[in-house]
Amino acid sequence: MRPNSARIGLFVALVAGLVLSACETGPVYKPKGPGERVGYTDQQLAANRYRITFSGNTATPRNEVENYLLRRAAEVTLAAHFTHFIFNTRDTEAKTYYRTDFDPWAPWGGPPWRHGRAWYWSNWPVESTTFPVTRYEAYAEIVMLTAAQAAKDPMALSAADVLAHLTPTSPPAH
Repeated sequence: MRPNSARIGLFVALVAGLVLSACETGPVYKPKGPGERVGYTDQQLAANRYRITFSGNTATPRNEVENYLLRRAAEVTLAAHFTHFIFNTRDTEAKTYYRTDFDPWAPWGGPPWRHGRAWYWSNWPVESTTFPVTRYEAYAEIVMLTAAQAAKDPMALSAADVLAHLTPTSPPAH
């Protein structure tokens, strides 16, 4: 193997690694950091009240976003030393945008470097597909209750029961 071939092979391997790592979306169930679009947030509003949000990525279905919101509500309740919670408000919003993918080389059967010609923007026909992309965001305000308070409220959810019965049973590690 010639030295240039080895360098080219290494370069190709590095570029492939970078491309694959860029495609990695990472865990969905995690705290949402500054500037991030995916994850959960909690904000304490009173001693027994929190606002919780969960935002999924474009691959997270609505029911999974709502399950993660429920899971986070149960976790926050137990962490605050309460046993039950009720939803004061709760909603899930769909945020849809449209994406267009196009193949500028489709009329010619492949990329121009395969045919020895340069490609440039023009009014030549291209094949394109436009499709909707949807992300779901759920939010809730919860009121946390002690076991005695929960016994008087038929809408109260046991945080431990929610965590025990909710699927997926364990979120991806963060």
